[in-house]
Amino acid sequence: MALVQLIMPKMGESITEATILSWLKKPGDKIEQDESVLEVATDKVDTEVPSMHAGILKEILAKEGEIVKVGSPIAIITSDSEVGNSGSSTPASKSGGDSKAIPSPAPAKAPTVLASNGSGVSHASLDFKKAGRFYSPLVKNIAKEEKILIAELETIPGSGQEGRVTKKDILHYVEHRKPGAASPARGAAIPLVPASISAGDEIIQMDRMRKIIAERMLDSRRISPHVTSFVEADMTNIVFWRNKVKSDFQKREGEGLTYTPLFVEAVMLAIKDYPMINIQVDGDRIIKKKEINIGMAVALPSGNLIVPVIRNADQFNLTGLTKAVNDLVRRARDNKLKPDDVAGGTFTISNVGTFGNVMGTPIILQPQVAILAFGAIQKKPAVVETPYGDAIAVRHKMFLSHSYDHRVVDGALGGSFVRRVADYLEKFDVDRTI
Repeated sequence: MALVQLIMPKMGESITEATILSWLKKPGDKIEQDESVLEVATDKVDTEVPSMHAGILKEILAKEGEIVKVGSPIAIITSDSEVGNSGSSTPASKSGGDSKAIPSPAPAKAPTVLASNGSGVSHASLDFKKAGRFYSPLVKNIAKEEKILIAELETIPGSGQEGRVTKKDILHYVEHRKPGAASPARGAAIPLVPASISAGDEIIQMDRMRKIIAERMLDSRRISPHVTSFVEADMTNIVFWRNKVKSDFQKREGEGLTYTPLFVEAVMLAIKDYPMINIQVDGDRIIKKKEINIGMAVALPSGNLIVPVIRNADQFNLTGLTKAVNDLVRRARDNKLKPDDVAGGTFTISNVGTFGNVMGTPIILQPQVAILAFGAIQKKPAVVETPYGDAIAVRHKMFLSHSYDHRVVDGALGGSFVRRVADYLEKFDVDRTI
């Protein structure tokens, strides 16, 4: 028998830590190889961590609710497999938690006593678990040293990834901070007008995902001056083409053919024509992205929203896009997405037409600079040109709503881009095979 450490696995290129949601096993429980031991949450998705060894869960090192760095030990397992005398690490896992051999369990550290910082505010009162967004250890230490409470810290604008507060942000705030100034909590934490509660009203506590969504939406509106351009596209060719081929496609590929992959393709082609829409902002720098990674807003059964990403969308044909779209949507609704599935997006689309909406003003997913919403396809009378003159005909019409960051995307670019997407949809080849 040997003791091995269960390690917090790497769960994506941009994920450096995760929060322990719940332990599925308790000390003394038997664990099979590849059996899930705990559930963790990143700022992207929730996922389960499996064990790479069969054995007995001897000790839990990280409590529920604790934030753990990738590569840190979270449990000790009495493994059924023998480990060599060298005590070297076991082979890395294929997708789940890693494990490392240890000669003996490390002694528990004594709890750290947080001392007063001299202002009557103890470090213990800086409960970052109550914070509405992520703060790095460096930012936390600066906040403690400068006696910045959570409510005040929450008001600091963040220039980092997804609106996170960087060292530069907090030091700039400290430099210009007014002594003794009281700061309200950030965003909508303290409403200007308190909500009224009457008898019979139901109070529903936001779940963790809804809190994250609310925070990101507030951040995006604060960071980016939103402008929205609208275009109406004639979808008649696409509607008739899809009706013609979807049954054969379903029989051949075992996949449904929705409008979403057609939208993704049109957006991808338009991005190639207007690459400066596929950018991100980093302070006073513009990062022009090489990859075209299209995110799709997916409504979950819980009512929440998640945005899985089709990486390198320009490398797929229409059949490949259809399969990629269907796979991501299925796994999103079954809560089986991996952290990498929702990372790295460079442009986002939202199909509000699935809810019967004709148009919308979507909010940009930071650090992207644009998002495009597709409305419901409706039959309308329209003027069409014929060899014999103009005529009134019934056409299938759809509104496209393009919201963009006016710091770096002007109306000419934002409007031209959405017009180009509509052009690709309208000029769809009705003789195309799939």
